[in-house]
Amino acid sequence: MNEQERIQQALSLSLTAGYHLDEEAFELLTAISKREDPAKLIELTLKRMEANTRKSLFISKSLLEEMATEVFGITRDLKQPDILPFPQSSGTTTKTRRVFHSLAKNIKKDITVLDDPTGKICSTGSIEEYQDYFQDRFRRIVRLLRQRMDSRSAGTLMDVFRAQPRSREKAFCMVTEKRESKFGVFLKVEDLEHSTTVLVPRNGSLELLEKTKSILPDQVVCLSLLKGRKNYLVAEEILLPDIPQKEARVAKDPVCAALISDLHVGSNEFMREEFNNFLLWLNGKHGSQNLREVAGSIKYVIIAGDLVDGVGIYPNQIRELAVRDIYKQYEIAAKFLEQIPDYIEVIIIPGNHDASRKALPQPAIPKEYAAPLLESENLLSLGNPAVVSIHGVRLLVHHGRSLDDVLATAAEMNFHSPERAMRLLLQGRHLAPTYGQRTSIASEKRDFLVIDKVPDIYHSGHVHVMKYDTYKGTLMVNSGAWQRQTVYQRNLGLDPTPGIIPVVNLQTKQVLPIDFNG
Repeated sequence: MNEQERIQQALSLSLTAGYHLDEEAFELLTAISKREDPAKLIELTLKRMEANTRKSLFISKSLLEEMATEVFGITRDLKQPDILPFPQSSGTTTKTRRVFHSLAKNIKKDITVLDDPTGKICSTGSIEEYQDYFQDRFRRIVRLLRQRMDSRSAGTLMDVFRAQPRSREKAFCMVTEKRESKFGVFLKVEDLEHSTTVLVPRNGSLELLEKTKSILPDQVVCLSLLKGRKNYLVAEEILLPDIPQKEARVAKDPVCAALISDLHVGSNEFMREEFNNFLLWLNGKHGSQNLREVAGSIKYVIIAGDLVDGVGIYPNQIRELAVRDIYKQYEIAAKFLEQIPDYIEVIIIPGNHDASRKALPQPAIPKEYAAPLLESENLLSLGNPAVVSIHGVRLLVHHGRSLDDVLATAAEMNFHSPERAMRLLLQGRHLAPTYGQRTSIASEKRDFLVIDKVPDIYHSGHVHVMKYDTYKGTLMVNSGAWQRQTVYQRNLGLDPTPGIIPVVNLQTKQVLPIDFNG
């Protein structure tokens, strides 16, 4: 194995673990590789970082020097005269000695829109439409539940009522209310014909009690029931539609996607300089040589809503606006996004701050507000939520307003772990199960929020915290934000992690977080 291959192996170890080397650390690793095994050094460094309570996305030069001393016993002669560091930038760009080559530029785009609510929305708000909406949700999720081997025999609540006492039955139902008592948790449930109350006993199994804590109002489930006298029902198991364990589809081409959201252009706290660094990086004009090679593989930038901050979205927002005209906000956003190289495809959906209707599903951002933005030939504007296939990889893109409701309702949830709330939505196969809370839901005849197609990647935003995880083969990514903490967020106890973007390799589904705050 030659020197370059050894370095590549070491870098692969760090990227797989979710860490990146800063510029000086990369140069130091290159120098060390001339005499020692860099992979061994990285492997031991990663163990040291995992044991550290203060997590960092980057491996620093100082840590690498410390580990090199421990592992190889060398501290001198690490700075080789033939290792030329990249000059530090005094502005927003880093000049380098090497020409930027983009591999993605020579790869043909491959995008297929699988689902988009734009043009299909027809709600008038009538009582009949609300009935149609919930009945459609019920029937479609029941079909998903029937795909489970352990719930295929389930029936209706009437079937349970007709059964003999002390018998065990299964029924599909929607949970409309959850109430705790000294006996356990009472669930009020209903199906298309009847309603009843079910007890989850306090002495039930640990798994049953944990599931009950996470059940969301208006969620469709299958209950395994023990029937007592006079239709007294005790739940023994709760079955969710859930997504199946599967082999994830991956792209054949070596392309990456930068997943971002929540720019909030127009806000006083919009991170103009950091976002400009991101754009310069996409153009190969910012960052280390290693980072620029990552930039050269970016073929897609996917924005999961809240492109602008909007006007009148939350109390006293006007005090936190640098631009108080939403048309002007979109003009500024367009000027930023037009700096993205034309070989990179941009996909945008609206969020609750954008100039689309607030109720889900949202149509694409109207052209009357964002005409300069939508004129770009390499920009695809879709509704919220949307499902697209990119090089055969299925992406569910959802802004994530309903995460507020999940975090407020389900037990042991917080803003700092949005991926846990995203997992609950996948398990329930619905993006906004609870009606009547913070998330407005329109009474469409078809429920566009049911997760019919199991995604390979589920991309969300809204909560301004960058986190990612994998659940049953589906990569879940919450892409953070480009807005510093506002007064409103501080009052809510939301501590954002802005300026950090997750880059997803569509060929391997590995995630590389890149921090533009430095």
